[in-house]
Amino acid sequence: MTEAIEQLTNYESFNKIYHQSAEGQVMPSVDALHEFVLLARAILFPGYFGELNARKDIAPQIRTDVIKLHSLLTDQIEAGLFFNCPEKTPCAGIRQSACEKASDFVAKLPEIREKLITDVEAMYNGDPAATSYGEIIFCYPAIRAICNYRIAHELLLLEVPVIPRIITEMAHSETGIDIHPGAKIGTHFAIDHGTGIVIGETCIIGNHVQLYQGVTLGAKNFPLDENGIPIKGIPRHPIIEDNVVIYANATILGRITIGKNAVIGGNTWTTKDVPEFSTMLNAKL
Repeated sequence: MTEAIEQLTNYESFNKIYHQSAEGQVMPSVDALHEFVLLARAILFPGYFGELNARKDIAPQIRTDVIKLHSLLTDQIEAGLFFNCPEKTPCAGIRQSACEKASDFVAKLPEIREKLITDVEAMYNGDPAATSYGEIIFCYPAIRAICNYRIAHELLLLEVPVIPRIITEMAHSETGIDIHPGAKIGTHFAIDHGTGIVIGETCIIGNHVQLYQGVTLGAKNFPLDENGIPIKGIPRHPIIEDNVVIYANATILGRITIGKNAVIGGNTWTTKDVPEFSTMLNAKL
């Protein structure tokens, strides 16, 4: 044991994977962010999650939940900002910035709900097995994953570090649906079944798009810089235009465009643009 402890505490053994938050602040809490997501779901879908019972006047509970959510999120954003603040660097004003970003997020909740309503509608209209909106909201893993994504995406737009990725990875673990918070997804987004879906960071998805299980919207390659390190942040994932349907286990790679109203069949491999109104079945383009 003594030898193992000496090896584990040798700085050279952990210097590349060691983290110390600036000013000794705690890191973001996965447990607290889980509570935040559950609270956000309760606000976005009143009566389905949280403590709210069906009744005419939901305002008092929503008000209470929003105030609690703002406080919880402020703490977590603060931790995230400190996480990204270099060690020994002055980080003045972080608490105020966290509070402002939390307020800006709360202001986006009505818009997030509006988009989620369109997603529920799309899933209901696209799935003959769905019996009601309530069944989709309460039971379907896809709406949970999309809800997490839409929350995380807004936080990413507010330049909140780390936390958006934690939130989408929670949904990934819970549902098997992996949506990067940086992806841009329009309204009426439907996922049927869902397990195994991957949507990359720079994907752009239009309105009225439907995906089935096992679909990958990924990168074809990773350009390297002069030091052989993958270049971060460049567009490398597909653009899916409006009214596209992509069936199970299709793989679409690279910065290509799937045109409006196209249909991509199951088990296909696509690395080139697909024209509008096209149908692709078990072939390479």
